[in-house]
Amino acid sequence: MPIIKSAKKAARQAVKRTAKNQQIKKFIKNALKAFKANPTAENLSKAQSEYDKAAKKGLIKKNTASRRKASLVKIAKTSNGAKVETTAKKATAKKATAKKTVAKKTTAKKTTKKAA
Repeated sequence: MPIIKSAKKAARQAVKRTAKNQQIKKFIKNALKAFKANPTAENLSKAQSEYDKAAKKGLIKKNTASRRKASLVKIAKTSNGAKVETTAKKATAKKATAKKTVAKKTTAKKTTKKAA
């Protein structure tokens, strides 16, 4: 048993985090199971969403989520009834804002006469 107060708190946090992580993993597993049983576009979307959520919360890495989502799309394409729409990001053209240059006024230096 932890004796130090911070160790007790860390143990409590670990229990809560473990429970939350297991819940997220369960959601992924259920969505994946539903997709494999019936590979429709709706089930694909749900499974991809669960992978994104897990990656956002740090349960799995971003590239791992991408790889697994890609394999789901591959399964969906090979299955008979599922139509998969791939959404590509549209390139947004940024409007170039012209900067107005302000002409500086030239100031003539005043000449001072030296005392002779």
